[in-house]
Amino acid sequence: MSQARKTAVPRQKMPEQSPPARIGNFHEVPCGFTPEQARAEASRCLQCQNAPCRKGCPVEVDIPAFIRRIESGETVAAAETLQATNSLPAVCGRVCPQEDQCEKLCVLGKLSTPVAVGSLERFAADWKAAHPGQAGGRTAGDKTAGEKVAVIGAGPAGLTAAADLARMGWRVTLFEALHEAGGVLIYGIPEFRLPKEIVAREVENVAKLGVDLRLDQVAGRTIAVEDLWAEGFRAIFIATGAGLPSFMSIPGENLNGVYSANEYLTRVNLMKAFRFPEFDTPVIAGKKVCVVGGGNVAMDSARTALRLGAKTVAVVYRRTRDEMPARKEEVVHAEEEGVSFRFLTLPVRYLDNGRGWLAGMECLKMKLGEPDESGRRRPLPIPGSEFALDCDLAVVAIGNEPNPLFVRSIPGLKLGRKGNVEIDPETGRTSLPGIFAGGDIATGAATVIEAMGAGKRAARAIDAYLKRLPAEANPGKF
Repeated sequence: MSQARKTAVPRQKMPEQSPPARIGNFHEVPCGFTPEQARAEASRCLQCQNAPCRKGCPVEVDIPAFIRRIESGETVAAAETLQATNSLPAVCGRVCPQEDQCEKLCVLGKLSTPVAVGSLERFAADWKAAHPGQAGGRTAGDKTAGEKVAVIGAGPAGLTAAADLARMGWRVTLFEALHEAGGVLIYGIPEFRLPKEIVAREVENVAKLGVDLRLDQVAGRTIAVEDLWAEGFRAIFIATGAGLPSFMSIPGENLNGVYSANEYLTRVNLMKAFRFPEFDTPVIAGKKVCVVGGGNVAMDSARTALRLGAKTVAVVYRRTRDEMPARKEEVVHAEEEGVSFRFLTLPVRYLDNGRGWLAGMECLKMKLGEPDESGRRRPLPIPGSEFALDCDLAVVAIGNEPNPLFVRSIPGLKLGRKGNVEIDPETGRTSLPGIFAGGDIATGAATVIEAMGAGKRAARAIDAYLKRLPAEANPGKF
């Protein structure tokens, strides 16, 4: 097909549940491409020789190759092309911000609209899972002589590092504090955006590579770094994430009815409150809900509140819509479902109903000043603009900080001001020999795909480290 004809083919729109239907359930909102839609979308790819889209992928997927195989009807081969570098393709196809990465660099996007790389990735991964008889299978490297590597944390960074190291031939044990693997994928992202069976399937695929998964292992409590060296591990990768919620430190935060987004979403997702009454998880549903923040987690919290029966849900954000870090798709979905937005608004105090329960929020109106260090215009309070918002549930979604439990138990490990592990960003090396780190524990809360990229870089560095580590070297001191 000529470039002119490819440009003329419209980008395929993935079918979705209608807003009235989906706010009454936790089923996935987008329904996925049909085979016909997938091949039509794949046919739009220009198959550029220099493939600038690849430069935008943190896990180095050969994007033109997998799309070419979808177009030719070799969908399982397309999925296997993806899995050669991406251990979680069905996840990335759903939650990766392709519009800011691979699709942003798509040449077709300069002529019309970019190829829907994420939707095609999701299609290929789901197709392979639904047609196991056509798959070639995923194999690990030769483990007969491989050294032992410990990966702490089974989130996106840990799963990626574990899978890559297993393919390289190392004996990998993946330690996870929770009773299910997946990290933020399992406790933070709602079912309607990332079904838990998808996460479980991807985790199983990693385990099939030969990774030994140990759940309910709390690093810093049930596991100490000295124990890992004593067990014969020769390298450690720390990927414990950013599970420490941030608050605003304003009056009333201890009232009943004020949640961190971390706790709220964990109760709904990991503790299965979304499957009430099958799981009678204690969570305050709320009828008038305010969510503080403007990122994807805020959108997830707001849309979750609707599905739990809220009559009104408002997102309260101190800047304008243009500065919101949330994906545009998530903001649009929230609006379609009935979420309202209170822009240029800053909560300054939570109001007590007189019995220790939340009754509302006192807020200030804001205006935008000069850009700050993030490049966004700084929000400034307007004196005398105080007003109240009624709410019986507030969810604070203003970010998370690195989980300090394990890293602070390691003598000599250099940490940053916010408790993050200081690393060489290209290798994940820490201040201690044999110990590497990556993902949110190093950078603070970021995207799933950025954490996966960090896991991939660290796996390569660990591989190189172990290959030059003398057999008689004392682990952790070489």
